Amino acid sequence: MTTTAELVEQESRLQFARFSNEDAWRLGCLLVDMARERELPVTIDIRRGDQQLFHCAMPGTCADNDAWIERKIRVVRRYGASSYLVGQRFREQGSSFEEKSRLDPDRYAAHGGAFPVVVVDAGLVGTVAVSGLRQLADHKLVVEALEKFLEG
Repeated sequence: MTTTAELVEQESRLQFARFSNEDAWRLGCLLVDMARERELPVTIDIRRGDQQLFHCAMPGTCADNDAWIERKIRVVRRYGASSYLVGQRFREQGSSFEEKSRLDPDRYAAHGGAFPVVVVDAGLVGTVAVSGLRQLADHKLVVEALEKFLEG
């Protein structure tokens, strides 16, 4: 299990100096390579604002994964934090996002896998999202890819 403090630390550390279409392409390709190596049935989605810059559905995925991505991205945009962190904060309060957020669960999902793309001095500019695994595994895959991408 990942703690709230660890999740907050990830978000403060995994920020971009800039985020271009080329960055989205390279990050998306990195995620595809990771998924291929591990034979993971995931859908990958990267956006800047409302524009989808990268999308790939690996073997074993279906349209439901796209729906999950949409719901997770709405959470990131509304709360300005990863979908997993938002869900974790509700769990810490002894409830669930579905019970207490008062948001339509058909439109919002505080399940792991969508992460904010934050540019230093510009704030939230986009999202990177994965769907297909258990929520913590989705979240960890995105975090691992961001760490690799931002290191190099």
